[in-house]
Amino acid sequence: MKEKEKKDRALSMDRRQFIGAAATALAAFTTGCGHSKSVTVVPREVLGGPGYVAPSDRLNFAAVGVGGMGHADLTSFAKEGQNIVALCDVDYKYAERTFKEYPKAKRYKDYRIMLEQEAKNFDAVIVATPDFMHAPISLMAMRMGKHVYCEKPLTHTVAEAFEMARVAREMKVATQMGNAGQAGEGWRVLKEYLMAGAIGKVREVHQWCDRPRGGGVWPQAIARPTAVMPVPKGLDWQLWLGVAPDRPYHYVYHPFRWRGWLDFGTGALGDMGCHAFHPIFKALDLAHPISVEASSTEWHEETFPLVSVVKYEFPARGPEQPPVTLTWYDGMIRPTMPMELEPGRKVEYNDTLYVGDSGKMLSNRIIPEERHKEFPKPAEVLPRSIGHHKEFIAACKGGDPAGANFEFAALVTAVVLLGNIALRMQRKLEWDGEQRRFTNLPEANAFLTKTYRPGYQVL
Repeated sequence: MKEKEKKDRALSMDRRQFIGAAATALAAFTTGCGHSKSVTVVPREVLGGPGYVAPSDRLNFAAVGVGGMGHADLTSFAKEGQNIVALCDVDYKYAERTFKEYPKAKRYKDYRIMLEQEAKNFDAVIVATPDFMHAPISLMAMRMGKHVYCEKPLTHTVAEAFEMARVAREMKVATQMGNAGQAGEGWRVLKEYLMAGAIGKVREVHQWCDRPRGGGVWPQAIARPTAVMPVPKGLDWQLWLGVAPDRPYHYVYHPFRWRGWLDFGTGALGDMGCHAFHPIFKALDLAHPISVEASSTEWHEETFPLVSVVKYEFPARGPEQPPVTLTWYDGMIRPTMPMELEPGRKVEYNDTLYVGDSGKMLSNRIIPEERHKEFPKPAEVLPRSIGHHKEFIAACKGGDPAGANFEFAALVTAVVLLGNIALRMQRKLEWDGEQRRFTNLPEANAFLTKTYRPGYQVL
């Protein structure tokens, strides 16, 4: 065998295997003393001081979309001692701050080029682009055997969500959706109270949100602008459009005003639903709904409405968990507050009400507050998280799946997106979760997927 071939073969060794082997070697080694040997565990502090992370313990990260949430995610992983080796953003001006913070990382505008050219140099990729590009990038990376941390919502369509879960299983890669709240105490405390019988069997859940009107975060219920604007310096508009149909640049799309546009975002429900539904699904062991229906203010051709209400019906989960109705409200509206709520008590514009046979809970507290204080605090029986980003790092190194891994994240995302389809149809839709299709209105199935612009491999 030629010398070059030997070197190439050596370099082709799976980096995940290397990381695991090196970490084990650092954790324990054998020392000899006379004729006896013993295994000694060396504290990391001895090797490099408090907080030291050995080079062999570090993952190499690439990232796509680094000007907004991507910057926050990179900061979190860098604080955990991980390497940032490559950065990709279609808008160099928007990403300028991130580029300055990681000057040694290679820079790209086209994620396809970055993934191909840097394939041997990174273990995991962060995807923090607008919603409509999550699946194209994540799927390409996973098909290359790379771990993926993807912002929420996981995908732009229902079909993409299930494909993301399938490919993650097939490639045996670690995954995590970016709903960091899943690692918190909230849903765990809630479930422990429910397990202890705090409000009986839950039959209704009401979830409300202030988006899109609260704070004027992004525009919705508007028509496409007719004015033509020059493309800002540093922005590759065609790369920004990616899989979406062509249209002229306008500031109502970028930067960060795309969420309300059907071609790019998933509206208030898509943005906040993955945050809100995760604890509900975990606490109540929900899976596929059997129906979804929606109503809203005026529907525009290319943008989501200002206000909407979406109602899901979930079947019983065995004899102890009856059917549940979950209702979503956005646009700064919310359901009528229960009589149990104390007069004058402040209610947030982003919260959840659980209605049980023998009581009610607001978030993870029984109402009224007096009853919550009287109820014995349940035992802490659910495992606590080591931290959202730490979960992903551990999973990449062969640990347990992260709390928002794509198997679970795909389900939550798909259910959220079913609500958006119901908004389009303005009719009650019956859903077959096993077949992944609507049974009473076949034309609604067309919205489970979409057409992609040529040149992009997705489904």
